[in-house]
Amino acid sequence: MLNRVILIGRLTKEPELRYTPSGVANCTYTLAVDRPFTNQGGERETDFLNIVTWRQLAETCANYLKKGRLTAVEGRVQVRNYENNEGKRVYVTEIVADNVRFLESGRNDSAGRQQAGAKNNNDPFSDDGKPIDIADEDLPF
Repeated sequence: MLNRVILIGRLTKEPELRYTPSGVANCTYTLAVDRPFTNQGGERETDFLNIVTWRQLAETCANYLKKGRLTAVEGRVQVRNYENNEGKRVYVTEIVADNVRFLESGRNDSAGRQQAGAKNNNDPFSDDGKPIDIADEDLPF
């Protein structure tokens, strides 16, 4: 059996870093991924997928990922469920990432598409330490 996902999209908001009671880092964020086709109205639809990372990768994502950043995620689909306050069963589908790549660097020149792997702890920022600047109106969602 195989459960493997590879996604490329943009973060819809800042990542949230939390720690379990035993001190394990957990980072969650939402990735907006365009569908490869258009609907009947000629518009491209987008899926908003919940991403979860753990341990060192979670801390790296929390430190370097920002809203609007183009990111590749590799991992597996996980469905979990719980009972909410009203006694209803709630199902949550998410991607548990084990590899994240930052597809944009902070460089302002044509070499701005340099890849930096979070798994290898490469610095995804430019030499001057400035993060990439993307205005909200430049985002596709």
